[in-house]
Amino acid sequence: MFIAVHKEKINTTILVAPLDWGLGHATRCIPIIKYLLQKQCRVVIAAAGLHKKLLEQEFEHLEFIHLDGYGIKYAKRNVLLRLAIQLPHFLKKIKQENSWLQKVVEEHKIDAVISDNRYGLYTDKVPCVFITHQLQVKTPQFFNWAESMVRNRLYHLINHFNECWVPDAAIEKESLAGTLSHPNVLPAIPVKYIGWLTRFDGAGATEKRYTATISLSGPEPQRSLLEAIILPQLKKMTGNFLIIRGMPGETALPSLPINITAVNHLAAADMQMAFLQSNYIISRSGYSTLMDMKVLQCKCIFIPTPGQTEQEYLGKSLAAKKMAIVKQQSNFNLAATLQEAATFPFNTDSIYKNQLLEGVIDNWLTILQNRL
Repeated sequence: MFIAVHKEKINTTILVAPLDWGLGHATRCIPIIKYLLQKQCRVVIAAAGLHKKLLEQEFEHLEFIHLDGYGIKYAKRNVLLRLAIQLPHFLKKIKQENSWLQKVVEEHKIDAVISDNRYGLYTDKVPCVFITHQLQVKTPQFFNWAESMVRNRLYHLINHFNECWVPDAAIEKESLAGTLSHPNVLPAIPVKYIGWLTRFDGAGATEKRYTATISLSGPEPQRSLLEAIILPQLKKMTGNFLIIRGMPGETALPSLPINITAVNHLAAADMQMAFLQSNYIISRSGYSTLMDMKVLQCKCIFIPTPGQTEQEYLGKSLAAKKMAIVKQQSNFNLAATLQEAATFPFNTDSIYKNQLLEGVIDNWLTILQNRL
């Protein structure tokens, strides 16, 4: 039973906190935050670094609380070994953010928490929701035997929460994440599918301005490594290109030919316009990007982050369905890939409207109001 707090409040105060692994965790919180605001909730955002800067640009009027990220680093090589070495640090951060939350709930009069993949943001004081599309973690092929063990460990953490929201279609055959979001076994807490989350509405210009837009994102050093691979090739290309560097708050830009436009970051409306004005989108195959691109019906070229098994799985799945061209970072050839894209039978379908998110949030807010 939850402790009823802040009975004098009329509106519900929700703490929203995205994980700091790639900007996608922050961008997919945007439609949730917008709908909470539409429902007259007071939203407090917990974030730091690039994620905080990105959300501040979208919601400059909201209250922000500093919350350190997990600070997990990707290696240039031996990515999985580097991640395994950081596991004790990861678990320590979970404990730290849990202690942090106990104080913040009281100090900021929080009525409920929405945590996007931050495993420590749960408390008995208020209801807490955990958001993830990855209920089943994919391991390297030679570690397939460990997948159920890893899943059980994650479920142990997820089961501390009161609900688990999955940003995907409720029916597996319509799913983008496949078995990642539809495993054979679900967590013990209620699991609710909330549809694809995107900050874009699917409407806008259709006249093409760019041969391709390159959208860089993800943790370092892999973001910079991909940029270093693409820029020299890009300088040799004809046509107009846009490169979005995925560095909100940064001011310096690389020196590029006149046919190449570089920006460090774009607000949601400007980014949607840029994507719709591009013949092709080149980006990582992160799940939040997949949701954005699916809604906009873009023709995509994905380059999975090396060693990130989730992106590699998603890339293979999309390639098999002819929904995207997927290339490896190590031997990426921009000119050859664009030539291939010119005749590739991209499988894009009708614009998707999320019919699930609002219903789930409405029901949840009703329960919250009854508790206060």
